[in-house]
Amino acid sequence: MISDYDSYSQQEDLKTKLTKHRKMPRLSLFEKTLGVFSPGERLTLYVLTAVLGISALALLGSANALVSVTIPSHGGSLTEGVVGPARFINPLLALSQPDKDLTALVYSGLMRATPEGDLIPDLASQYEISEDGTTYTFTLKSNLTFHDGAPLTSEDVLFTIQRAQNPDVKSSRRADWEGVVAGAPDAQTIVFTLPHAYAPFLENTTLGILPKHLWESVSTEEFAFHPLNTHPVGSGPYRAKAPDTSAAGAVTRYELSSFSRFALGEPYIKKFTFLFFANEEALMSAFNAGRIDSLAGMPPAEVENLTRKDAYIVRAPLPRTFGIFFNQNKNPALADSAVRSALDLAIEKEHIVSEILKGYGAVLDGPIPPGVLGAVQASEPAPLRKGTRESATSSPDGNAEKARAALSRGGWSFDEKEQVWKKKKTALELTLATADEPTLSETAQIVATAWQAAGIKVETHVYPLSELNSVVLRPRNYDAVLFGEVVGRTLDLFAFWHSSQRNDPGLNLALYTNTKADSLLAKARATTNRREREKLYRQFAELVSKDQPAVFLYAPEFIYMVPEGLGGVKLGALTQPSERYLNVYEWYTDTERVWNIFTNKTEE
Repeated sequence: MISDYDSYSQQEDLKTKLTKHRKMPRLSLFEKTLGVFSPGERLTLYVLTAVLGISALALLGSANALVSVTIPSHGGSLTEGVVGPARFINPLLALSQPDKDLTALVYSGLMRATPEGDLIPDLASQYEISEDGTTYTFTLKSNLTFHDGAPLTSEDVLFTIQRAQNPDVKSSRRADWEGVVAGAPDAQTIVFTLPHAYAPFLENTTLGILPKHLWESVSTEEFAFHPLNTHPVGSGPYRAKAPDTSAAGAVTRYELSSFSRFALGEPYIKKFTFLFFANEEALMSAFNAGRIDSLAGMPPAEVENLTRKDAYIVRAPLPRTFGIFFNQNKNPALADSAVRSALDLAIEKEHIVSEILKGYGAVLDGPIPPGVLGAVQASEPAPLRKGTRESATSSPDGNAEKARAALSRGGWSFDEKEQVWKKKKTALELTLATADEPTLSETAQIVATAWQAAGIKVETHVYPLSELNSVVLRPRNYDAVLFGEVVGRTLDLFAFWHSSQRNDPGLNLALYTNTKADSLLAKARATTNRREREKLYRQFAELVSKDQPAVFLYAPEFIYMVPEGLGGVKLGALTQPSERYLNVYEWYTDTERVWNIFTNKTEE
């Protein structure tokens, strides 16, 4: 009697034999064919088979490349080094560069500036400006939260503005909100009413918003000393973890992680670390040793000392105007247009940019720095090539003859005996004041040398910055002063050039007076249309060029060193170094390839 198991086994054996019967002839035929080949022919067959396989894979890879793109992916980290401690990571109190850098990453405002020079909604979903330019109404995006998960509403915005306006808080942003009446009619709406139209006001709404639920119990007396200044909670692209501190209590390291609910989308780079150094030498050493990935605002002269082969450089114009401002009231000779023209012609500005800024700057011939008017061309990382900066081809006294000719045409004659230019009873002699800062003092020396080469008598006086401000600038006690103006992205030149700002605390260091210029400046700051405003400023610049109340020298560039492989970095005209983070949420170190069909769906 045959068991069920034996029957099953016999069936399986039959299947195996049938399978072998079907397969073996083909395998045998292949083996017989190979047997006919010589060893060399078999080797050729194997090689050709391998080549065919590799070619097929290459074709598949090429086809994949044609129908796919590389996009940023979430992940990676960046470690940046800064000089000095961080004490006030607070949008109302931040003063030092480390404070401002961290504040820019931790907090976000109603609006956000872009590297291209525009302003886009950040926490706001939209805004409206009244026809008379005095009322700004903002609507917040839905479901906004702070880093601790608490909802962000118009009450938080209102609270932040009221704290900024409170004189007891001593906020550096108080002037931006002076006279502004803020109201929150509902949780999603905030309304600002200005005493008069002021087009640059929109820039003020980039101010980071504080969480009311954490700060409302903090008195104004405790505001600057509260632990929240070093353990900040905001709504920006990155949230801060508890810092590492030294035995003395100084912060040595901050680690920040990306905030998934950031209003403009979760940043690609997951971790952002800050290391703090005592001085620039220690910072540079750490960068060259690879302890940090990036550093910002390095002096031009130090670029050549970099030894990192993977160092990339990002350069961006700073909206700052450095020049020599004349006090025509104090020195009668400077009231002569021929003298002011000669003082300008005598200076080889390209030489100053080459020698003092090592080529990292732009020559100026007017009050408006590059990268402010019109569309801003945002710069991106480029490989650092040492020794490629162009040097000026002429010497500081290259324009001396032109200056002499201008003075002669203006009725001035050179007294060979006294070695001075004279016109009637007036002698051309002046003093040039500046601050005890390397760039300014060295520039002043080059300027003085150029003027002396043209026979112009000049003495250079260098003051500590605090003394320059109190003894020279505020009382307008100078013939000529070499100084810089931070013009800013919104280009509000009123404080620097309107005749009402000639006396302290105004910043009209040239004591410039021109009724038509006053009219253009007043109209420009009240014009909300950007193109119209820029047109007015161009007309103003033409007037200043004609009147020559100052000699404009240069606008420096911002230098940012980053590692190879960091993508998405764009720098436009920066009002301050912390604005390098304007599009930080778009930076990336990791990428992935995806088919075009999926990217199209994402865009839709």
